[in-house]
Amino acid sequence: MPDFIKKELARLKKDGLYRQLKQIGPATLVFCSNDYLGLSQHPRVKAAAIAAIAKYGFGAGASRLVSGNSPLQEELERKIANFKGRAAAIVFPTGYMANLGAISSLVDENDTVIIDRLDHASIIDACKLTKAKLQVYRHNDPAALEAILKRSAKFKKRLIVTDSVFSMDGDLAPLPEIVALARKYDALTMIDEAHATGTIGQTGRGLEEHFGLKGQVDIVMGTLSKAVGSVGGFVAGSAELINYLRNKARSFIYTTALPPAACATSLEALKIIEQEPELLRNLRMNSRFLREKVAAVFRPPYNGDLKVAATTSGSDEIPIIPIIIGDSTKTMEISRKLLERSIFVSAIRPPTVPQDQSRLRITISAVHKKEDIVCLASSLRELIPASAKRT
Repeated sequence: MPDFIKKELARLKKDGLYRQLKQIGPATLVFCSNDYLGLSQHPRVKAAAIAAIAKYGFGAGASRLVSGNSPLQEELERKIANFKGRAAAIVFPTGYMANLGAISSLVDENDTVIIDRLDHASIIDACKLTKAKLQVYRHNDPAALEAILKRSAKFKKRLIVTDSVFSMDGDLAPLPEIVALARKYDALTMIDEAHATGTIGQTGRGLEEHFGLKGQVDIVMGTLSKAVGSVGGFVAGSAELINYLRNKARSFIYTTALPPAACATSLEALKIIEQEPELLRNLRMNSRFLREKVAAVFRPPYNGDLKVAATTSGSDEIPIIPIIIGDSTKTMEISRKLLERSIFVSAIRPPTVPQDQSRLRITISAVHKKEDIVCLASSLRELIPASAKRT
């Protein structure tokens, strides 16, 4: 093994940043999954996968431009377009590939991409693939965004890209202000709806629905692997945009397509979201209950040098609550002790989050039971030191 690999692995272990896969059992309470509606385990979703495999087999065989479409791929794209209120959609094997394909094909050296500082890694990596000027504004700060737009008139195209729901902090992008600024400065807008599809808005259609801005964003990206409970990514927009991406997005052209069974499960899951609104109601009731319980755990007064911040004031629509411990090693220790109690909450550390902001990222599901949430809250109370100071 090259010496630099050994040294880097040693450094990661020393700094509390070494990553290992953790095996969980069927009795483990999972509070870190993005399967927000529990649809990956829904009987109709499982049945759809089995039926599709029986009819089409599993693998897609090749890129759709090489081996052709399956009816399920085309039906899924129509369903996504309808769900997102757009003329057309295109699916990718993953959400990561959707961002890579869309952003890298839309801008070049004459353009600029303007992103939120806390945008997902796939957005950042997509920007690095382009020759466009990358500009970053302070998190959720429209004034900082406008300052960049004001000094960027020289660029041929300006593309603003933001997450809808920021997955590590559990907050929403200020979409009304972003859309207004884009119109004022003639910029394109793109939102990453990975954690908003199925969870945000009255019917789970995302951030546009939440803010009453239906159809106001130019490019809508999302995933099928979170609230939809399947796998894959998509981009929705105008018919011209989707035709453009079919011809220009390298992560669509040069990769094997989504398996038919994955398309079938996503199709069925989207139908369930529309037909069973009680899932979304349950998710929000659980989110509210979890926030109340976590807020009670971290109710002051505290004293000591371990700073703990629990973001419990967010909307009940958002199924993410981060508990910021700060120190990576301490965060890992608490996560490990939770797992010993058969409660799985991942420790999120740099570079996923900034230095000294390591955290437990708690996510809630529509299928969690109240007693599960009480169990988690009780364990947090016991495992996080009583000397913790809430910030």
